[in-house]
Amino acid sequence: MAKSALITGITGQDGSYLAELLLSKGYTVFGMVQRQATDPFENIRHLLDQVTIVTGDLSDTSSLLRAVDQSQPDEVYNLAAQSFVKSSFDLPDMTGDVTGVGVTRMLEAIRTVKPAARFYQASSSEMFGKVLETPQKETTPFYPRSPYGVAKVYGHFITVNYRESYDMFACSGILFNHESPRRGYEFVTQKIASTVAYIKEGLAQELRLGNLDAQRDWGFAGDYVEAMWLMLQQDTPQDYVVGTGETHSVQEFVEIAFNHVGLDWKKYVKQDERFMRPAEVDMLLADPSKAKRELNWQAKVQFPELATMMVDAAMERVARFRSGAVPTLPVA
Repeated sequence: MAKSALITGITGQDGSYLAELLLSKGYTVFGMVQRQATDPFENIRHLLDQVTIVTGDLSDTSSLLRAVDQSQPDEVYNLAAQSFVKSSFDLPDMTGDVTGVGVTRMLEAIRTVKPAARFYQASSSEMFGKVLETPQKETTPFYPRSPYGVAKVYGHFITVNYRESYDMFACSGILFNHESPRRGYEFVTQKIASTVAYIKEGLAQELRLGNLDAQRDWGFAGDYVEAMWLMLQQDTPQDYVVGTGETHSVQEFVEIAFNHVGLDWKKYVKQDERFMRPAEVDMLLADPSKAKRELNWQAKVQFPELATMMVDAAMERVARFRSGAVPTLPVA
């Protein structure tokens, strides 16, 4: 009998790649989506005839109970969140409620309706924040530097608590930065890739960024959802750091992106105080050795390929719009 899975945040980058992966493995896939007035389905439009959409919100317990009851999942992947770090400084209450306490609501819904379901929580490298050791592994202490990071720490530890208190199969993937052509426009990699395409096609004249020296461990989202799935196939629930084990600066991403279309980045990039975080995370670097050893997982797409992949996709989007509306420039 085919397994069923419930994915919160299915319309996001990770949710769409995960849905593709699970469908390829024969799963019945349910995707939880917030009620919205605008169309949120860009990333999964090609999957809508293969998945069942249920309405729910991590801030609303009754909707989570209904979503779990309707889907009767064998596996639940909690990918929904207020996930933009910069916005978490502007929306700290909402970020804490959805990204943090929302995990408790989902765990309670599972415990009430389908306690045998296996649960995956999307933890984040932002929990390490002001890093206390490099590289960061599963035992590295957390020191979050944003309301988003703080909320993710809550979600991480409440997952541990339910695992230990109620013997639930609940685990967290501490994923480092992972990108793709499906990344939202508010994230720096997509902002860079898209604006490079606009500049190349004469639709923009400059790219404004914050801290060019910030370093991240960047991988491809399509690789990382496989690690999520593997965690729920293990005999016992454990938490895993998932990353490439390499670090690259924002400036490196910029250089590769502009070079890919034959432009000199220094002519177009301007630093702007508006895009500086109140408390910066300077460098994140994963030690994914446990995931490699126990899950037999490792990143396949390398950093230069990731950057050029995103620029190529942005160029294709611009080409599709050339005969009609000009796409909106990302401003975050």
